[in-house]
Amino acid sequence: MTAYASAEATTAIGMVTCELRAVNHRFLETGVRLPDDLRSLEPGLRDRIAARISRGKVDLIVRVRDSTSIDRMAVNDEMVERLSVLALQLAAKFPGMRTDFAHLLEMPGVMKSAEVDAEQLHAQVLQCLEQALDAFVAAREREGANLAAAIRDRAERIKMHADEVRTAIPLIRIAQRDRLSARIAEMTHSAEPGRIEQEMVIALQKLDIDEELDRLESHLTELDRVLVMRDPVGRRLDFLMQEFNREANTLGSKSVDVRTTNAAVELKVLIDQIREQVQNIE
Repeated sequence: MTAYASAEATTAIGMVTCELRAVNHRFLETGVRLPDDLRSLEPGLRDRIAARISRGKVDLIVRVRDSTSIDRMAVNDEMVERLSVLALQLAAKFPGMRTDFAHLLEMPGVMKSAEVDAEQLHAQVLQCLEQALDAFVAAREREGANLAAAIRDRAERIKMHADEVRTAIPLIRIAQRDRLSARIAEMTHSAEPGRIEQEMVIALQKLDIDEELDRLESHLTELDRVLVMRDPVGRRLDFLMQEFNREANTLGSKSVDVRTTNAAVELKVLIDQIREQVQNIE
């Protein structure tokens, strides 16, 4: 399922933002973009994502806004002392020499950053990721609930068509028997009544769809069970849709009545719609 979430945290190096984006994928594929200062965190971040997400193409982007850089800057007194001694040594040779403050600060080593507690920084970034993951999982759960509701709606319509066919079966059998009897009556030569009855029974048995309707009902029960599972269910549902489709195809191939033909077509449409939605479920 697609999802997006982000979180922010104030750290020793500034404001850190963790941004998660995902699109549907059969497996978990994780991409991580980090500032160079946080590159050592990548394995830990990947592990945290894998612990919370099992499928999807997930991209994590970590950004740092260095809002505390001025507070972390300090003058390197040792370097300034060395430059002062050097300036005094050269003053006699270069009496017109002047020292510019701005240029002095730009010299390598004059300014230094206060040391950052790497362990604390890593813990802060990981906590930021956990907050983003919480929001990400919640967004996926909301989308999953919406998809489940849409699937249930179509499952109800499948059940409706299946019930209509089951109700119509006795009438369809009577009509089919009448048609066979009419054709036999039109025959120019006579046949044994017992043989005729036997052939009629065989013909009606070939058109029997009770088993297909029973299996459809069983699949609908399983669908309800799967939709409330907490584990990833995408593959289960994909397999279940194959079973639904098999019953719909058999129903259509056995059809001798416009009612069952139309029902088989409607079932195929609804099953394909559910299958498209299943592709977006983890």
